[in-house]
Amino acid sequence: MGTPRIIIERNIPFARGVFENIASVSYLSPDEITPETMAGVEALVTRTRTRCDRNLLAGSKCRIIASATIGLDHVDADWCRQAGITVCNAPGCNAPAVAQYVFAAIIAAYGKDLSKLTIGIVGVGNVGSIVARWAKGMGMDILLCDPPREQAEGHAGFCSLDEIASKADIITIHTPYTKNGLHPTHHLLDSSFFDSLRRMPMVINAARGPIADNVAWVNAIESGKTGKAVVDCWEDEPHINRRLLELAYIATPHIAGYSREGKIRATAMALEAVAENLGLPHPEISEPMPPSAPDTVTADMVARSYDPFADTEALRSDPSAFEQLRNNYRLRREVF
Repeated sequence: MGTPRIIIERNIPFARGVFENIASVSYLSPDEITPETMAGVEALVTRTRTRCDRNLLAGSKCRIIASATIGLDHVDADWCRQAGITVCNAPGCNAPAVAQYVFAAIIAAYGKDLSKLTIGIVGVGNVGSIVARWAKGMGMDILLCDPPREQAEGHAGFCSLDEIASKADIITIHTPYTKNGLHPTHHLLDSSFFDSLRRMPMVINAARGPIADNVAWVNAIESGKTGKAVVDCWEDEPHINRRLLELAYIATPHIAGYSREGKIRATAMALEAVAENLGLPHPEISEPMPPSAPDTVTADMVARSYDPFADTEALRSDPSAFEQLRNNYRLRREVF
């Protein structure tokens, strides 16, 4: 094989200068990643704004898609597999940042003593596990709902979404986005879910937008069935529901995971996958790999580390700037 060609989405930080001496590298915006630009390219490093499917990749030389994200709902994984294209993501890369975001919202609403509150965590993977661990350290009662894990591990320690709806003061969602399978999450939070709430809980979506039916969420807020809404992930981004934006307690442009440390992890994982697939030397990015999330944090630590209201004000001031706010976000530091 000659010099490999690689396209890297230009908004991915810490990637420049890594492959230039051993590959032909182009840094393109999502709009510039087209069938024409992909035609002779062996590897694509992307984020969620590039739809990776037959329309983009049929006839290309692409061998690997490395997404510097946790989610892969922008990738047609079945088609890629049939086409012989390897698909990789960066699981857990920004989990500490999302947990930081969740607790910054909770502390803003309830103060620093959370010991009398019950938190329902839906999805107990990389993010949900950190949220549960930190919540336990702050003295909260914890309800865990994760049907795939419950099916694999047994019922002990898990509960139903109905139980969370009836008992939780705070409900936070950390599932992948799926439309099919045994446990689809599309509109997991729908009108029937909101109707079943019993304690007017704070509801947080920092997972994927379509997990929550945004129209049903608006109706639930307006009818008093739910309490404060914390919305980082929206249906139909960047064309977000303006009424939900008005009603939300905290409303941000899909940046819950946008920490400096999370981006370093994501970029390192994506570039390593490309190097391994193409037989290139181990990539060395300019930043050292950050540590994992601490076992416990205090409310003071979280409150000092991040103020979600500044990002809320920026989005409310100009909702049409959703993508610009996201792409030009000043990466925050995680809780250490």
